[in-house]
Amino acid sequence: MTDAGSDSSDGLHRDTRLVVRGRPAHVPGAPLSEPITLASTFVADGTFEYGRWGNPTWTAFEDVVGALEHGLALAFSSGMAAVSAAIDVATTRAGRGDRSTLVVPDQAYSGTVTLLGDRGRPVDIADTEAVLSLVADNADEIAALWIESPTNPGLQVADIPALCAGARDLGVMTVVDNTFATPLGQQPLDHGADVVVHSATKLLSGHSDVLLGVAVTSDDELFAALDTHRRLRGATPSPFDAFLATRGLRTLAVRRDRASENAYLLAERLADHPAVAHVRYPGLVSDPGHQRASRLLDGFGTIVCVEFAGGPAAADALCGAVRLWVPATSLGGVESTLERRRRWPAESPNVDESLVRLSVGIENVEDLWADLDQALIATR
Repeated sequence: MTDAGSDSSDGLHRDTRLVVRGRPAHVPGAPLSEPITLASTFVADGTFEYGRWGNPTWTAFEDVVGALEHGLALAFSSGMAAVSAAIDVATTRAGRGDRSTLVVPDQAYSGTVTLLGDRGRPVDIADTEAVLSLVADNADEIAALWIESPTNPGLQVADIPALCAGARDLGVMTVVDNTFATPLGQQPLDHGADVVVHSATKLLSGHSDVLLGVAVTSDDELFAALDTHRRLRGATPSPFDAFLATRGLRTLAVRRDRASENAYLLAERLADHPAVAHVRYPGLVSDPGHQRASRLLDGFGTIVCVEFAGGPAAADALCGAVRLWVPATSLGGVESTLERRRRWPAESPNVDESLVRLSVGIENVEDLWADLDQALIATR
């Protein structure tokens, strides 16, 4: 597991940055938190001029995320808006228009895969040699290598440093969806990624009450292109959502740590249950991604995926029998949720029909286990 120590730029640990960045200046009478600025236009010749170009409440959120990811951040109206911006910018940069393709994990987030359509070239992102071979064989038509690690929902762990270095040698841009790991788990820009995206709807905001996305880069030209995309396509966040997301970020470290501890204990117990055929969680020694995750990630995350011996019927029975867990899509909130992913037609056929994705929250782990344990009876 990597060291979660201080960063050289300001000497602060990442969990401290979560608390102190994005604040107004400490002057007498100033608020401790950046207020919600509800304005469509501003007095000319200042820092802000028009509401589609910038807002101080966005800036506070962007400052925190940028400091964590070691780049410049831009907030978007949703995670998919950030994904769409990164895809469009990569395509434009490659100069091939709609003819270009993107290499994408074969178990990537269904929204990304659906948006790409036939332009997506799926590959097992955990197989570094296969990924780089696919990129090399098709480098003249590939706009970007799209990486998720861990993937949603298969929890495959990619070797981000090796993939970014290989893609760079081939002249191919890399984008990393860092939603599952969060900037506390890894900072892909430090490993050579060109752009990082997050669905801030998930763990960053953490309370299931925000729709927000963010893209981060350390490349000035890419930042300008992403900013232009946001301005012209109008994918701008609401100041209220940006405020809530910043407030949620303040507790990301403690929320993530508690939920990750819960996830590890639940994964261990589920792996020993007779109704369960397979558990994916990088924290388990038996998990295919364990060694790589131990080397590259700071923490194993808050998501556990379970496949059932009784197939999709057993998975649906579990989801219908829980009382404390909430059957719901999305993830990363303080409450624990679960769903069978293949209930969505857009989900990858590489995902097992019985796979249930558990987004583990911060409740008492014994209460969470007691609810799962009683619900597992329905799967037999």
